[in-house]
Amino acid sequence: MPRPTAAQLAYGSCTVILTTLAMLLLSQTSSPAGIVLVAVAALALGLLVALTVPVRRAPRAAGASPGARPAAQERVTAGSVTDN
Repeated sequence: MPRPTAAQLAYGSCTVILTTLAMLLLSQTSSPAGIVLVAVAALALGLLVALTVPVRRAPRAAGASPGARPAAQERVTAGSVTDN
């Protein structure tokens, strides 16, 4: 599983904090059950936002297959070098 990007973490965290504050202020709840419900709903929304943030991918070279390595990263073994 790929690691979350900085943008995903930022958007998800901001969503959780702002949603929690907004729902607590709008609902004016003071019971522990209501606060837990608001917090769980805000966490679920933050997770949804973080997972839907588009991830930028590095452009591939034209004609390169997905599993191919660029030529600069190929390994050189001891048997492949010859002295003339």
